[in-house]
Amino acid sequence: MPNDSLHINNKATTQNTYDAIVIGSGISGGWAAKELTEKGLKVLMLERGKQHEHIKDYATANKDPWQFEHRGRTTAEQRKKYPVIHRGWAASEAVMDAWVNEEDCPYTEIKPFTWWRSYRMGGRSVLWGRQSYRWSDLDFEANAKEGVGVDWPIRYKDIAPWYDYVEKFAGISGSLEGLSHLPDGQFLPPMDLNCVEKDVAARIKTEYKGARHLIIGRVANLTAPIPGRTQCQFRNRCWEGCPFGGYFSTQSSTLPAAMKTGNLTVRPDAIVTRLLYDKDSKKVKGVEVLDAVNNKTYVYHAKIVFLNASALNSAWVLFNTATDIWPGGLGSSSGELGHNVMDHHYNLGASGQVEGYEDKYYYGRRANGFYIPRFVNIGSDKRDYLRGFGYQGGASRAGWSRSVAELEIGAGFKEALTEPGGWSIGATGFGEILPYHENKIMLDANRKDKWGLPVLAMDCELRENELKMRKDIVAEMKAMLEASGVKQVNTWDQGHAIGHGIHEMGTARMGRDPKTSVLNGHNQVWDAQNVFVTDGACMVSSACQNPSLTYMALTARAANYAVDELKKGNL
Repeated sequence: MPNDSLHINNKATTQNTYDAIVIGSGISGGWAAKELTEKGLKVLMLERGKQHEHIKDYATANKDPWQFEHRGRTTAEQRKKYPVIHRGWAASEAVMDAWVNEEDCPYTEIKPFTWWRSYRMGGRSVLWGRQSYRWSDLDFEANAKEGVGVDWPIRYKDIAPWYDYVEKFAGISGSLEGLSHLPDGQFLPPMDLNCVEKDVAARIKTEYKGARHLIIGRVANLTAPIPGRTQCQFRNRCWEGCPFGGYFSTQSSTLPAAMKTGNLTVRPDAIVTRLLYDKDSKKVKGVEVLDAVNNKTYVYHAKIVFLNASALNSAWVLFNTATDIWPGGLGSSSGELGHNVMDHHYNLGASGQVEGYEDKYYYGRRANGFYIPRFVNIGSDKRDYLRGFGYQGGASRAGWSRSVAELEIGAGFKEALTEPGGWSIGATGFGEILPYHENKIMLDANRKDKWGLPVLAMDCELRENELKMRKDIVAEMKAMLEASGVKQVNTWDQGHAIGHGIHEMGTARMGRDPKTSVLNGHNQVWDAQNVFVTDGACMVSSACQNPSLTYMALTARAANYAVDELKKGNL
């Protein structure tokens, strides 16, 4: 933690001056710290939440199910204090300490918005679903071809080497499929589809003449050991923290690498309230930090700043920076800061029963599922909406918990439960949301958090394009299952509030023109080019693939560029 000698009233000394400052310790912040320190820079990483150490602080990871006081359920008090987390599947006894205190950190919903935040070291990198897919030029070129938003300032060839780079370090397992719209990567051996999934995959391939594919998910779980980490133990308790380092997180991967250099200083409990902009040099010279524990303010200086606080909080920091020059904050000169909020819409899909595999089972667990890549609006397939969707799902056999003990009695009933139940298969759709200028966030000056800071207000919603797509997501999954012989197929659509996909994007998009974008093609803020934003805020469109792998690649690419520019004296 900061100490009193670094109070804002004191002059800058070598104690609070660094080559680079990284704001945020999640997936992109961890990568920024690793890349910058390994290139020789002295780096300060600022995390607004508390410390969360690898292995030591994974409090529940080695508990047996019966050791949880509430058997995995949350309490009435938690349901009252954490209403947002209880809107979906994220409320679990094992991880309630991971979620932000909603009373201390409120936000305003002009329209329904589900924002799941984790303010602690590593952010949501400990909690993420680990699905890791490359984008292709189908995604990078879509805006330009369709006249939506602005054009991406990069193409696949610009980021492909960085996908290679981050995949090798993170450890991504997957199968080589040769799909142009879902490029293959530097994969560890794939996990296996189970027998039902393999048969359904074969039937889908036949029924749709090779135009649709059901493959094993591409996931940041190790199927073979890599330096410093052992392979996944298939415990399926990833979000509690993995003591084995079996999946990629800041704690297991990028943070140890950065610390190994001796060039990293970490400051938890450090809420960045604004960047310090110098109007003469047109650069940011440092950051102002509010200590979350002692409520004192500190200043740190650096030549470059990587802003990786998450798509929404990075915008919040920019909103509060240089307001004497730009009332809307640093990066607002384009009129796009805080706009173009995206996510992936889901909470819908289909499932059914599979007959004829009663003599088949599977061994152990699998920290992964299957993936059906996008197939609409590709080639000759044309729909009455733009873009597309993919599916994530799995097949399994029902276990003993399929029945409620209080409803049945007798030895025969108990004996029946020693045999597995029937097979079922299902999948959830993940659809692309377009970058609408109208979908925006802003500061709510009339509402404050625990520290007296203004909170964000969310004004975002699904629109006609997404609503049309949702009908197809359900219908196409139902059709594929029925074509594969699945019985009693049922569908669901629970609706979607933006944010619930936990893939927040937009707010400070990249672009080719400072008049229509916040960042340039190297993730630099046009109005202060020693500031780089490489988290979800920088995204120009959302594709339908999980975005975290792209954040990693963009961050590594930007860090490499930043150091080169620093050496040239341009920053």
